[in-house]
Amino acid sequence: MFPSLTAAPRHPTTTEGVVAEARSKRYGGVHTVTLIPGDGIGQELAQAVKTVFSASGAPVHWDEYDLLSGHTPDAAALATHLRAATDSVKRNRVALKGILYTPVSVLAHRSLNGVFRKELDMYASVSLIQNFPHNPATGQPAFPTRHDNVDIAIIRENTEGEYSGLEHAPVPGVVESLKVVTLAKTRRIARFAFDFALQNGRKKVTAIHKANIMKLADGLFLKVCREVYESEYKHTGLIFEDMIVDNASMQLVSKPGQFDVVVCGNLYGTILSNVGAALVGGPGLVPGANLGAKYAVFEPGCRHVAADLAGQDAANPVGMLLSSVHLLRHLGEEQHANRIGDALVATVTEGKVLTRDLGGSAGMSAFTNEVCRKMV
Repeated sequence: MFPSLTAAPRHPTTTEGVVAEARSKRYGGVHTVTLIPGDGIGQELAQAVKTVFSASGAPVHWDEYDLLSGHTPDAAALATHLRAATDSVKRNRVALKGILYTPVSVLAHRSLNGVFRKELDMYASVSLIQNFPHNPATGQPAFPTRHDNVDIAIIRENTEGEYSGLEHAPVPGVVESLKVVTLAKTRRIARFAFDFALQNGRKKVTAIHKANIMKLADGLFLKVCREVYESEYKHTGLIFEDMIVDNASMQLVSKPGQFDVVVCGNLYGTILSNVGAALVGGPGLVPGANLGAKYAVFEPGCRHVAADLAGQDAANPVGMLLSSVHLLRHLGEEQHANRIGDALVATVTEGKVLTRDLGGSAGMSAFTNEVCRKMV
């Protein structure tokens, strides 16, 4: 249920340095970790993590930065807060982050999630799409889902593709948006995906693309993934396949068991992660991380701020808590990671104290308290 999200040590451009850097930041037996709660339900999810970490005695000191990107009208102030938060991540090398709001209608508002990933060169986004185990006492699922045994790691390139942010209007009424795909960054994310598969006992990597239409951009992505597999990983026994993204969307909802590790560009990964979340119970259950050669930022695997649920004690904290379990594992705190993770899984699979999105009636605080109780 809790594989390593930072497993890719074979190449210097992957996350081998992340683990060493993060652990070296432990002073007086305590890790200093940047905390960016995020917008919408972010503050409540961050509080759930703090409560659970306190109950476990996890040796983490939070260096907290509240950006409130969705509510800050002063662009200069927001930029100052963003710089302070980014500098904190650079100092600490590791962070826990909620989702930052990006309005659709404000042209001048950049995606702060994207700013973090690009500035820190966190090129690999990992989302884990997994069913929770069945209730051991009854053999039944705690909440119904259409498919059982879903276990997919979606790995997407974070720093280019459709999210390159290169848009302009050459003439009124015409907008050109540039999709950027490079050999170097595709090779890097392909190696990350294959290394992730090897270190987590996975069997297959599927590259998702639209090379039949975008013959140069997605054609390059597919070509490089194939070349990396043939030259560096074919001998390992891993299987490599590729699939066109529209077919992959259909296959994901009809036969998700055929997917193991998925590697793709930014936009395709975002869409498939959200589709995958619906298969296993919703966005509140999906953990994730953004990783690079120097920094690791753990955050929910589905990018929803859920502003409509803010302040109602109605949010589902599972995805954020699972992300924090992966953070502890990344820091080398296996005992606390296992303790929290086991209590979290037990709470969900028992099915007695579930949030409303999972068919229960409990508030987030009651769910969080139940997780703490199960650690005693």
